[in-house]
Amino acid sequence: MQLQTGTFVTSVMDEKPTLPSAYDSPMNAYDEAFTEDRQPRAHWVPLLHSMGNLTDEEMLDRQHRAQRILREDGATYNLTSDPLTPSVWSLDLIPNIIPTDEWLATEQGLAQRSTLFDLILKDIYGPQELLKNGIIPSEIVFSHPGFLRQCHGVNVPGAHQLLLHAVDLVRDPSGKFQVIGDRTQAPTGAGYALENRTVVSRVIPNSFRDSQVRRLAGFFQSFKNMLSTLASQWTDTPRIVMLSPGAYSSTYFEQAYLSNYLGFPLVQGSDLTVRNGAVWMKSLNGLARVDVILRRVDDAYCDQAELRADSSLGVPGLLEVVRAGNVILANPLGSGILEAPALVKFLPAISEFLTGEQLTIPSVSTWWCGDKNDFNYVLANINNLIIKPAIRRHDTHSIYGHMLTEKQKLSTIESIKKNPHLYVAQSYVSGSMSPTWLDGKMQGRPTLLRTFTVANPTSYAVMPGGLSRVEESNTKTIVSNNSSSKSKDTWVLAAEPEKQTAPVSDQILLQDEALQANLPSRVVENLFWMGRYAERAEISIRLLRTVFKQMNGVDPLPEESRRTLLEMASTQTGCLPGFIKANEKLLANPEIELASIIADGRRAGSIKSNLQAMLNCGEQVKEMLSADTRIIINELRDHIHELDRAYTNGLPSAPEESLDSLVTSLLALSGLNHESMLRGLDWTFQEIGRRTERALQTAKLLRSALTKSLSSAPQQQILESVLLSVEALISFRRRYRNRARVAYGLDLLMIDGTNPRSLLYQVEQLRKCIRELPRNETTTAGLSPENKIILKSLNDIQLADLEELAKVDPETQSRQKLEQLMTELLEQLEQFTVLISDKYFDHTAGPQSLVKAYGETTL
Repeated sequence: MQLQTGTFVTSVMDEKPTLPSAYDSPMNAYDEAFTEDRQPRAHWVPLLHSMGNLTDEEMLDRQHRAQRILREDGATYNLTSDPLTPSVWSLDLIPNIIPTDEWLATEQGLAQRSTLFDLILKDIYGPQELLKNGIIPSEIVFSHPGFLRQCHGVNVPGAHQLLLHAVDLVRDPSGKFQVIGDRTQAPTGAGYALENRTVVSRVIPNSFRDSQVRRLAGFFQSFKNMLSTLASQWTDTPRIVMLSPGAYSSTYFEQAYLSNYLGFPLVQGSDLTVRNGAVWMKSLNGLARVDVILRRVDDAYCDQAELRADSSLGVPGLLEVVRAGNVILANPLGSGILEAPALVKFLPAISEFLTGEQLTIPSVSTWWCGDKNDFNYVLANINNLIIKPAIRRHDTHSIYGHMLTEKQKLSTIESIKKNPHLYVAQSYVSGSMSPTWLDGKMQGRPTLLRTFTVANPTSYAVMPGGLSRVEESNTKTIVSNNSSSKSKDTWVLAAEPEKQTAPVSDQILLQDEALQANLPSRVVENLFWMGRYAERAEISIRLLRTVFKQMNGVDPLPEESRRTLLEMASTQTGCLPGFIKANEKLLANPEIELASIIADGRRAGSIKSNLQAMLNCGEQVKEMLSADTRIIINELRDHIHELDRAYTNGLPSAPEESLDSLVTSLLALSGLNHESMLRGLDWTFQEIGRRTERALQTAKLLRSALTKSLSSAPQQQILESVLLSVEALISFRRRYRNRARVAYGLDLLMIDGTNPRSLLYQVEQLRKCIRELPRNETTTAGLSPENKIILKSLNDIQLADLEELAKVDPETQSRQKLEQLMTELLEQLEQFTVLISDKYFDHTAGPQSLVKAYGETTL
């Protein structure tokens, strides 16, 4: 008897799961989970049985929970740079499972391949015996931009040159693994594999625990130990940094995730400089020497002085320091040559020549069009082959012969004939079929596995698992590493329970803790501006909510009050000319302009543009944000999308309500930073940004709202609007009852030290923050310029005569002294931000070549 539970069919007699009803038998492909007679493979039985006990709703709930965790973790794979719509990393709940005995053989084969590639790298940049003996045609090496002549003779200390290696594997129809590609410049994916493991072990903990899965921590410990010993010949406490292309890199999440996990600062090219034959990190505490760079920047972009002159990602002069042996790169520059697809054809001969061994994991069948026989074969069989550029670049792609029209086929053949040595062809290997949860049921989809090895003193350590990718479409048989595919956790089963991994040495930990306090100036600058944009957006939203409440109140709004409120909105946001000197028609129908001030992201000063700028700053320092902060930022993104929908057709019916959720999220972000963030330099600069901006916005609000003299009722209305927009109206009424005088309002908003939104409070907080900043060496005696300007602002506020400020000049019918004081404060605060920026932030783009590189090979 059989019982249908969820998507799986379970036998009651022996409790052995059988094939799900929606699972199709693969054609000419190996099935990971089921045998040819459609019975589950032994190592899949526990997981299939566990998941067979779940209903469709429970499976769907777990899948949604996994994606929610990924989103909260900030796990993205971005192919766009829009901070509002990052592409959340896609994870399939069903892992890919590999049994113990099969993995042992695979592990040996991967270590063997990495050892061979290490020998190739040593030879190409050393004696070049492979070229001299004709094992590798010279065109493959010397015409490849990945071969860097500048690196000839440069050696990494230790036994290995190739330190980290990623290998893409697929199974052929017999179930044997084949290699379809290698990544050696800046291999990506290990961090995503770790994130997948973290999420899956949380979502299906029982299945994970019962399956006795090998842990990944040991691999990353080996990785960290390898990096820590690279510079052992000159230091026992190396400074290790991870070099990132920046927040717009598609894999920036992984870079931030790994830098936090390993404890290394995440830096960009602009954070590093070459001085006195060494590489230094530019930080708030001065220059800190860097010993090891774990790079995620491709070879050609690492040094503008000797490689790509148009790069903005590298460090000018880096290669010279590498040659001098004063810094170590992992992987070394020049390792990109190992990624050449044409090299795959010659690997058997290379292995025989260098090691006398045959590769236990073969590569996919490859033909190089630079060889006459291969060229003829490719032209005759183009329909059944994948055509690849011999030089792998970001802007090149594979051509699938069976998908070409007759015209496209002729064009491709013509291109190959022009430059045959620039093309290779490989046979189709569709990959094994793996169970995947799609559309509410389990279905089979083709799978690709990326594995990772890291050098150790004797050989290579292999990650017991990897990053599996599965194609979502049921029409594609080839898996690609892009956003259209899903990822999977990869479970390598252990023969017996694993022992706990030994902790990292105290010496390394202490060094890492010291590095955390030594932040690059770019990081604190982004935190500073993140605080400023958050405050700027919040006070603009609060003011707009107040404007809407006053305009939509029970009593009609006097024209005098209406004009002043609308002018305040334009002045506060900086969306000019807006309502400044607006005609009667615009004042009577302000809806279009108000909607633009709120929802037009392309308009500088609008609420949406400020929120976008804040999110951009957050993306630049993703590694510094806590888990709770990322959750709030995700909520903020959702609220911005809701705002876009609400303002699609102009101003909504209840515009003030559409802004409430934004204020709540911004307040949550502010509260989290205040209550949970450690009081380090990162918090200090964010606090300086917040307090400076709040002071600027408050001074601007007082100047735009209260300097113009109005009649009694409108004056009271405008004063109450100001107090309402800064959450002080209730406190004002309790303190002063119904005496709505401007002087009393100034008392609460200017000099009340108990009001966290008063000018005095902001400037006093700034004075405290300045004391925590690093004191750069200077020959000038006395207070620093930023200290002086804050003390002057503090004195101006404390010594102000509020009654005099509230007096109206009979000639100009305005409060000139109030306007003058607010203008002076605004100028002083702006000058303060300039001083802080010039002293602590780095604005130099770095040296650039006057001549750009041209004439690159195009395919």
